[in-house]
Amino acid sequence: MIKIDLITGFLGAGKTTLIRRYARWLMDQGQKIGILENDYGAVNVDRMLLQDLEGPQCDLEMISGGCDADCHKRRFRTKLIAMGMLGYDRVLVEPSGIYDVDEFFDALCESPVDRWYQPGSVITVLDAGLEEHLSPEAEYLLASEAAEAGCIVLSKYKEAGPERAAASLAHLDRALEAAGCARRFGSGEEVLAKDWDSLTDADFQRLASCGWKQTSYRKESLPGAKAGGFESVYFLHLDLSPEELRRRVESLWQDPACGKIFRVKGFLPAGGGWLELNATRDQFTFCPIPQGQEVLIVIGEGLAPQAIADRLGAELPV
Repeated sequence: MIKIDLITGFLGAGKTTLIRRYARWLMDQGQKIGILENDYGAVNVDRMLLQDLEGPQCDLEMISGGCDADCHKRRFRTKLIAMGMLGYDRVLVEPSGIYDVDEFFDALCESPVDRWYQPGSVITVLDAGLEEHLSPEAEYLLASEAAEAGCIVLSKYKEAGPERAAASLAHLDRALEAAGCARRFGSGEEVLAKDWDSLTDADFQRLASCGWKQTSYRKESLPGAKAGGFESVYFLHLDLSPEELRRRVESLWQDPACGKIFRVKGFLPAGGGWLELNATRDQFTFCPIPQGQEVLIVIGEGLAPQAIADRLGAELPV
């Protein structure tokens, strides 16, 4: 049986970064792995960030976006069936930041998927500097993606510090309580809280074996663009210097007319190579990357595409 892990987390929490490290550790243990990506938006940026992992021990697969929930479930199930025959030791699933965890377990219980897979670990990435004020829809999403986790992994712990990290866990506990879930993580017993550069073999073994918890909470419909909830808008070929792009991206959070922005991500050509851009309200990074695609994606709630385009000095895609 193939163990299959689900790595969940709120928008911009750092799921892809954790998967890179976890996947490399699994390969170092001699395992053959598959990574199944489902990015939120028109362009799958996160898959590009993992492409250097591809090789004899690692395959990258993708579920195409742009469909309704039922269509997505069918595509997920079909992809799992195809991957089940490829001889993996472990499969890692990274859904979008907007995901119904029940979809994962429902698919694993269906024939013929249940012939190949058994649940491994559900790992939830939580930003140690989580924004304090979230909409009710975002609070529910935060709770639903952590409710069944075997382990909470705090991202950006070094930058946030222990006090703010504790506040983020308390925030998560309040969200779980509001969703009618009895689980709590504030004690830290089921939390991995450390700088990711210091993760050890024992830490990764803990993630691989943390499993998942069966729990109950009040189920609600997850927000989506058609319901006026989470949305994304993308821009191509901005033709800006890194310094100018940073200035314009950071200005998005200063203009309420743009909507409530959670994350901005994408790539920028620079100096014959590429830079990966990843930004939240409190953090902005440019990191070199071997290959990219000239695209910028803005994710949030109640977005105003034209206002965002005006701030970026860009044109909306046709």
